[in-house]
Amino acid sequence: MEEMKVTRMPLIGDEAPSFKAVTTQGEINFPEDYKGKWVILFSHPADFTPVCTTEFMTFASMADEFKEINTELVGLSVDSLYAHIAWLRKIQELEWNGKKNIEVKFPLIEDIRMEVANKYGMIQPGQSNTQAVRAVFIIDPESKIRTILYYPLSTGRNFDEIKRIVLALQKADSDSVATPADWRPGDDVIVPTAGSCGTAKERMDNQSDDQYCLDWFMCFRKGNK
Repeated sequence: MEEMKVTRMPLIGDEAPSFKAVTTQGEINFPEDYKGKWVILFSHPADFTPVCTTEFMTFASMADEFKEINTELVGLSVDSLYAHIAWLRKIQELEWNGKKNIEVKFPLIEDIRMEVANKYGMIQPGQSNTQAVRAVFIIDPESKIRTILYYPLSTGRNFDEIKRIVLALQKADSDSVATPADWRPGDDVIVPTAGSCGTAKERMDNQSDDQYCLDWFMCFRKGNK
């Protein structure tokens, strides 16, 4: 029996592995075609499956929200282009959770040979040799991988959380800060930890309406709620 080729899974901070692929929106050259934009590259196990259908309806209904934050969506499964087209047409006929007449306008990659799925570690034999797990890669405008999420076949993703992660990464990049647990836009953020005793003392002695410290190593900048 032919052994499956194993490649190293990409890690946070790596360059996004490049590929060319046929999609429901034409051929793409990834990530070159998306330079200057954030990208959510995500895989699903198979077309015409219930969990995947709810996910695509949700992602498609949020596509404009993601565009507003300079973020593009790219889907993938190991099904054929024709299966993709038939499934996306069927999705337009369905109604679920208040969503109906949903048109999926973002590209869905055909990956029958699993070349892209294997580059991104989306085929995990403990789950399936023939289906991709629910992987999510958040890739920044410089084509660096910034977040990796893996869900089992049985569990639908939380798309509000995926959007929150993109917003948190954008906030961290723009303001050189970190975001605390459960951060939402407008919440307080964490400033970098003091790098010297002098800076630590100065921060503790000179707290303000804009910035406060719980201790020398844990200082916050107030948000704009």
